[in-house]
Amino acid sequence: MASQKTTIKKDGISMESLGILKRPRITEKAAILAEENFYVFEVESTANKMEIKKAVEEYFKVNVEGVNIVNLPRQKVQKGKIIGYKSGCKKAIVKVKKGQKIDIIEK
Repeated sequence: MASQKTTIKKDGISMESLGILKRPRITEKAAILAEENFYVFEVESTANKMEIKKAVEEYFKVNVEGVNIVNLPRQKVQKGKIIGYKSGCKKAIVKVKKGQKIDIIEK
């Protein structure tokens, strides 16, 4: 017996899409990329390109042309004798169709 995947929608957006996108990465480099219709998001570590594309299109109502994914490894940090680690993450660089834009501050 095949199991069916049920999607719960809130305001026309599936809850699965909201779970994939964690937050936008707001950095100087991301601001420069935004001028060329590229937007950077932190995403779930299990997300793939197709899921990210679908989530961005549903949430921001734009057409996505391409998605690139970068896995950032954890980094070792040391303060005195104490050694710790900054957690790594997965980030997605999303290219939006020319003429469209994402207003990250508003969402």
